[in-house]
Amino acid sequence: MQRGPRALTADDVRAARERIDGHLRRTPILRTTLNGVNGAIDVVLKLEYTQIGGCFKPRGSLNAVLAARAEGRLGEAGVLVASGGNAAIGAASAARIAGTTCTVVVPETAPRVKVERLRSLGAVVHQVGERYQDAADAAVEMATDSGALLLHAYDQPDIVAGAGTIALELAEEVDGPLTTVVCVGGGGLLGGLTAAMRPGDRVVGAEPVGSSCLHRAFEHGEPVSVDLDSVAADSLGATRLGDICWATITDRPVSSVVVTDDDLVAARRMLWESFRILTEHGTATAVAAVLTGAVAPEPDSTLCVVLCGANTSLEV
Repeated sequence: MQRGPRALTADDVRAARERIDGHLRRTPILRTTLNGVNGAIDVVLKLEYTQIGGCFKPRGSLNAVLAARAEGRLGEAGVLVASGGNAAIGAASAARIAGTTCTVVVPETAPRVKVERLRSLGAVVHQVGERYQDAADAAVEMATDSGALLLHAYDQPDIVAGAGTIALELAEEVDGPLTTVVCVGGGGLLGGLTAAMRPGDRVVGAEPVGSSCLHRAFEHGEPVSVDLDSVAADSLGATRLGDICWATITDRPVSSVVVTDDDLVAARRMLWESFRILTEHGTATAVAAVLTGAVAPEPDSTLCVVLCGANTSLEV
């Protein structure tokens, strides 16, 4: 008997793409050069922040909602999700596309720009607690009472598989092998990208020192709970790596690097000053990993950075 979450496969990701095809944007890439501590580095930026909802999250949410509807699991109560912000935006966007309602539970510390965005999408917003886990606990109770379809922010097979469709687009646009750098919160995006890897590809998870559940999982040999102390905690606020991600990346060419808050703030500023790209602090973590030399290009591999979210404001 199989125990624990199973590792996702490329077939899961391909099924997700077939399901969501035509409903979301195929986001563009930008081939450019970044000037880091080791000089000029050629990179491909995947501009996923141009996705509907301003982040990658609608890919997984829509996959989960459409799968549930096809299986008769989507009722009149619609969908419900707990999130620090972006997963809720993804769920609200998916609900609109699927023609159902969405209720979201976010921490009281969620950025105002994300809460306002949720309400503009028609979601019913409840703010509970100071951290994601507080909101998640409340969401489980609310879903039990209402019968709503409960979506997880990052640790649910359909959610992870939908996020992995980014890798399928990259495989069609960029000659392999690829070294793909992505920021990590709970690991949904990392797990999806890993599931869809081609032979020779590798994936690097980048995290702030103060929000590094992937790095700690590698250190301990399993996911463990971590404390949060980072400017990027609003978007990379998971306190434990998802079990599905861990099952998927085990024994695959996946590595982990960390950067400081100063590094990611500088990377975010560089994206704005050099490209007029405004991202969240969490998104800039992946760029910081390249600029600081924590991730270096390898021979016969194209370096790609996924810019996965931009639900932020100039004032931050």
